Amino acid sequence: PGLHIIAIVFALEVSVGKTNTVMALNNSNVLLPCVFTTCIGFQDLVFTWYFNSTELIYHGRIKSKAAEPLLVGRNPRVEFVGSTTGKENNISIVLKSVEFSDAGRYTCHVKNPKERNAQHNATIFLTVVQK
Repeated sequence: PGLHIIAIVFALEVSVGKTNTVMALNNSNVLLPCVFTTCIGFQDLVFTWYFNSTELIYHGRIKSKAAEPLLVGRNPRVEFVGSTTGKENNISIVLKSVEFSDAGRYTCHVKNPKERNAQHNATIFLTVVQK
C-alpha cells in the first residue's frame, strides 16, 4: 500500500469583476460589484465594505448558504443589492447620489470562519464625473 497525501486547500476568493475601476456621474447611483467563492461553503461569514481603507460603509453577516445576509451596520446612502442564496455569492452594494467626495478606493472584505478565518478582499476605484 502506497502513502496517500491529502492536501486540504482553503480557497476563499473575492472579486469585483473584469475591471477594478468604475465611473459614475455626479448625483447618480452606482453599483459597486463584489462576489466571493469558497470551496467548502461558509458559516457566519462576515463581509465589510470600506471606503479609502478606513471608513466602514457596509457591514453584513451571512449565517449560511440558505440565508440572505443580515445587516450589521451601514452608511444611510449605501444599499445592499446582492444575494447569496443563488449561484453567485453576490455582496454588491449601490452607492446612492454619488458626490465628488465619494471618489476613491472601495474595498470589499470577506472573512469566513469555516475556512479557519480565511480573509480576502478586492478593491474597486470609483471616479465621479460631471455630466
